[in-house]
Amino acid sequence: MTVYTERLRTLDKRHVWHPFTQMQDWDRDEQIIIERGEGCWLIDTDGKRYLDGVASMWTNVHGHCRSELNEALKAQVERLEHSTLLGLASEQSILLAARLAEITPPGLDRFFYSDNGSTAMEVAVKMAYQFQVHHGHPERSRFVTFKNAYHGDTLGAVSVGGIDIYHSTFKPLMFETIQAPAPYCYRCELGCDDRLACGMKCIDALESLLMEHASCCAGLVIEPLLQGAGGMIVQPAGFLGRVRELCNRYDLLMIADEVATGFGRTGKMFACQHEDVVPDIMAISKGIAAGYLPLAATVASEEVYAAFLGEYSELKTFFHGHTFTGNPLACAVALKSLDLFVTDNLLELLQSKILTLAERLEVIGMFPHVGDVRQCGMAAGIELVEEKASRRAYPWEQRLGVRVCLEARKQGIFSRPLGNTVVVYPPLAISNMELEFLLDGLQRSIKSVTES
Repeated sequence: MTVYTERLRTLDKRHVWHPFTQMQDWDRDEQIIIERGEGCWLIDTDGKRYLDGVASMWTNVHGHCRSELNEALKAQVERLEHSTLLGLASEQSILLAARLAEITPPGLDRFFYSDNGSTAMEVAVKMAYQFQVHHGHPERSRFVTFKNAYHGDTLGAVSVGGIDIYHSTFKPLMFETIQAPAPYCYRCELGCDDRLACGMKCIDALESLLMEHASCCAGLVIEPLLQGAGGMIVQPAGFLGRVRELCNRYDLLMIADEVATGFGRTGKMFACQHEDVVPDIMAISKGIAAGYLPLAATVASEEVYAAFLGEYSELKTFFHGHTFTGNPLACAVALKSLDLFVTDNLLELLQSKILTLAERLEVIGMFPHVGDVRQCGMAAGIELVEEKASRRAYPWEQRLGVRVCLEARKQGIFSRPLGNTVVVYPPLAISNMELEFLLDGLQRSIKSVTES
């Protein structure tokens, strides 16, 4: 360890409060300090390399320090670093919105910019409610949500979430929602042990809730195909399409949170496209700027947008905004990232990697302490259990997921668990050799920790 690394660690522990981190544990350990990145690799201040197994919090698409993205950022910063969208238009935000309209589900053509997934969802919730107000239904103030959901950390986003460990502390500050069962097939709360024969009873449960409560609800909020932070929970085929049908039947706005699933992660540009679903409102972030800069958008249908049009005196304006809305630097990088999807043929090349991941997960799934493996495109979760037959979870205090990820660091891999679920979520540009390296390292780490 260099003197410089030691000094940075001291300063970090003295001054920096890390997110989702028990700082007492953090202060006891020697932490990695990242100095630079190359492709799918992170390099620390001592020169040690780590494969970025979580795409820098699920954002990185084309690898770190991609030259084309660097040049796009440099070119824009020489022209304009930022100007407001309050009272002005901005070149890069216009060009990006037009480009995104070409690839988002048909009819989603109106883009309200913000700067991260939480704010994109906060916008979506407020937008949906104000839509109902403008249509003469102020009583439609609640939302249908799913258990085990995660939509961000601002209070509106927390309110529509459903993970108690993250959200229960803040319940006095949250608004109430109508919570439906999530299709967590491995641990089905409806008692369905056979996921093929159950007929998606969770959809029947959802419809029962809608029959009772839809008239007081503004919309339904869903992470399409994949509940990410809830443990990489993959929805059964057809579930998303059925949810869209129910939203139509009960006149609810469907809000799709594509913050984690958008921009190629599931094998298509957006998860909704797997089942030809068009939501009324869609939140996008993370991969939008390829992991370079904070950027998000809440995308609305023309019907939603039209509800906010009126005379100035009618006060139909959407009174919401962010200081760095539509930042030109982030938009310029996002535009170049979309170019790279085409020039690199990224989505087509992903398909073989998705198959490789599936094959390797099948092997890992046979390990004695792996209860379930779940995959959606280039995102996967490996749920570790103390006893496979009974599906008994490891006690929280054993920190099994954390221990596996710490072991993986010795293999040259950076990963971060979701409880007892080990996450596989690399940059989409990962090579076949790097993918094998990642899976080999995680496999060895799981065996080492669970068999010791």
